[in-house]
Parts: sequence; structure tokens; C-alpha cells
Amino acid sequence: MNDFDTLLDAAVREIESMKSAGVRHVNVSRDTLATLAKTAPRSAPSRPAVVPSREATSPVAVPIRPAGPVPAPAVTPAALATSAPPADKSAALAALRARALACVQCPHLVASRKQVVFGVGNPEARLMFVGEAPGADEDAQGEPFVGAAGQLLTKIIQAMGLARRDVFIANILKCRPDMPAGSSGNRKPTPEEMHTCSPWLLEQIDVIRPQVMVALGGVAVEGLLGKTAGITRVRGSWQTFRGTPLMPTFHPAYLLRNQALSEKRKVWEDMMAVMTRLGMPISETQRNYFLRAQAA
Repeated sequence: MNDFDTLLDAAVREIESMKSAGVRHVNVSRDTLATLAKTAPRSAPSRPAVVPSREATSPVAVPIRPAGPVPAPAVTPAALATSAPPADKSAALAALRARALACVQCPHLVASRKQVVFGVGNPEARLMFVGEAPGADEDAQGEPFVGAAGQLLTKIIQAMGLARRDVFIANILKCRPDMPAGSSGNRKPTPEEMHTCSPWLLEQIDVIRPQVMVALGGVAVEGLLGKTAGITRVRGSWQTFRGTPLMPTFHPAYLLRNQALSEKRKVWEDMMAVMTRLGMPISETQRNYFLRAQAA
């Protein structure tokens, strides 16, 4: 760790302590700002340095930002094409995960969660699945899609000729939505919860840079695209999320509730469209999944 990082860490700790005490602004002299600018590492993006004159010694009020991630700005396809991904995606995701595990932005979720469910998979994945929120099993194990719906998702991924280690799986929410005492099941995340948590997912996407994304269920579509029309209306139709092709499809939990082969076939058709978009081969056996059973 260089001198700049050491200084920055100390400053962050002090500011967080002051914020907890109710302080909203701190006074920083212009000389201090100039010193920080000179101390910044050479690898940092270059920008014109503004060095104040000797007469400009009045302090500057600097607002303290809220804790947690800062929402990422909208990224156009052109911006994605010109901006370089991290040199070490594994390290970048590990650092992001460490920050996410310490997130306390939603006190009601922090009080009820067992673990933060960050996401799992290949940092170099070409395909990324996004669900809605962790359930009880995911909250207990700290990994997304490990319950009954997760087992079905694993089968779908394997039917595509892939393994879970080949893709990346994450959720709109990183914490399980809290439930009233004595109740079971899972509840839908609120729009406020999704908005608060979305920067973590956006940073994951920016690191991984998947070639194709799959939104599993209506909540994932709402969280990513802001569309509340319902999954049945957008399922199977290509969308675009920040320059990346996005395929909305039914959540595996829906297929567990609705065992109709026609619904399973719809999801499989969506996955074959994803495979085609990725340039993956599709065998005759894969093309004929469910067709023979439907005809019988």
C-alpha cells in the first residue's frame, strides 16, 4: 500500500466516524486539497491540477457522502466499447465483494439477514443470470440459487452445455427481504430496496462485462429495466441493458409451480435464443427438448 492509499484509508475512517456522530460537512483547507492532489498515484486518471494561490487560504466545505456504493452512471454501448475492463477481474470482484459484505444501507435487512449473498461464478463469464433476491436457503449458505429453484436453474445451464462455474449468477438484492415474525416464504423486494441495492449489481456487471444477460422473472426485469408490465409480456423478446443484450424469461420457481411442458418449452426456447446469440452450437436433441413429450 502506497502513501496515498494509507492517507486515503485514514481519511475515510475519520470521515465515517464523524458521519456516525452526525457531522455532515467538514472544512478542508485549499492547501490540504493541493497536497492531496500532489500525493495521488501517477496511475490515477490525469486531470488538470488546480493549485490555489497563497492568498486563497479559506477552508472549503466538503459534503460527506452516504456510506455504500455510489450509483453508477448510465453507460452507452459506445462507452462500454471504449472503456477498458479491469485487468484482473477476479481481484476486482473480490474487492467489490468485501465492500458488499459490509453494506448496512438497509437496516431492516441487515437486522434479519444471515449473510450477504453477493453472487457466484466465473469473473470472465460470457453469460450472466440475474434473479430477484435471496431466499432462505441462499441466506443460509451465502450463495444465490441453491434451493429448489436453484437446482432447476443448474439443470437448465447444464442442458445448454455449460456448468455453473462457466456463468455468473447474481440477484437484484444482495440480502434476503425480511419477513414478519412467524411467517414463511419470501416477499418481493420493494422498489426502494432495489434502487438502494442496484449499485452493487451494476458494479458486478461493469467488472464481468458479460456478452449476454438473462433476467429471471418479473422482479429481475423490473429491477434492471424498470418495466412492471409483467414477465409474460416481455418474456422471450430481446431487451438491452446498458449496451448488453438481455433476455427476460420465467423464474425457475415459476416452473416449479407450473409443471406444464408448454411453459418449460418457452424457457428453453429463450435459452436457445441465448445460445444462438453467444454463437454456441445447438444439437438436434437440444432443439427437440419437450417437443416429443408434448406431442405424446
